[in-house]
Amino acid sequence: MDALSCALFPDICVLCGDPLARLTSIPVCDFCWTQFPSLADSPDYSETHCACCGDLLSAPASLSSAYCRACRMAAPPFVRAVAYGLYDTQMRDAIHAFKFDRVRVLAKPLGRMLAKSIATLKSDVPDGMLIVPVPLHRAKRKVRGFNQARALATAAVIELRKTNPEWQLSLAKRTLIRHKQTEPQAGLSPRARRINLRGAFVVEDIAAVQNKNILLVDDIMTTGATARSAATALIEAGAASVRVATLSRAITTHWRKLAGDGTLGEIENKGTRKMDARLGHNSQNAIVH
Repeated sequence: MDALSCALFPDICVLCGDPLARLTSIPVCDFCWTQFPSLADSPDYSETHCACCGDLLSAPASLSSAYCRACRMAAPPFVRAVAYGLYDTQMRDAIHAFKFDRVRVLAKPLGRMLAKSIATLKSDVPDGMLIVPVPLHRAKRKVRGFNQARALATAAVIELRKTNPEWQLSLAKRTLIRHKQTEPQAGLSPRARRINLRGAFVVEDIAAVQNKNILLVDDIMTTGATARSAATALIEAGAASVRVATLSRAITTHWRKLAGDGTLGEIENKGTRKMDARLGHNSQNAIVH
């Protein structure tokens, strides 16, 4: 029946363009769904990616530091960031279809992927977390019609309540607001991104976040500027800690060779020591799950 219906009423996969072999409410073919590898399943992930933000390391963690250059230079206000997969090929196309083409039915399957990355944080905060989606400015939300981070967070929480019913997770959809309309981040340098987002977020309900372990949720992390800015607002409002979970992680190349006089190296070493003191472990032995 599916084959006949598809022949009479053809539809195509929004990711690869091939005809769908069966009737489905989600316009993605079976093959494309197999092309979303999980970072958590990579055996060498902790050796090759930053233990804090998840960016690619310039050298294996066992030979250098478990933290990337950006995190060594300036420790993020969040404890740790996790992501389901890399922002490339099918993942990139799926996020574009969901966010820009408004294929909103993708929220549920992509939310399930996000839920898997969030679940890796359970050992860090077994008592639970308050989940806060990264907000859009009201002008952008009006144009787009929805906030993709909120849609993903909602779908992820529904999935986690099935798979981890004992874990106390609450969703705070309007606690954090974006009161400053910023320029689009695409095309900006890491420094320009940080300046662009400075003071962009404010906590509207301070009582809701005080002394809480917060999980900040978004669709993608690139340089981490958005996560840093939003986490800073939450910490300043009294949050006990902030962690970050995104559907995808874009790998940046912001690290470079150390300055020959060793000055930059000393700054990075100080940053690493600050990271170790805050996270409570040795940077050489940090592990990302």
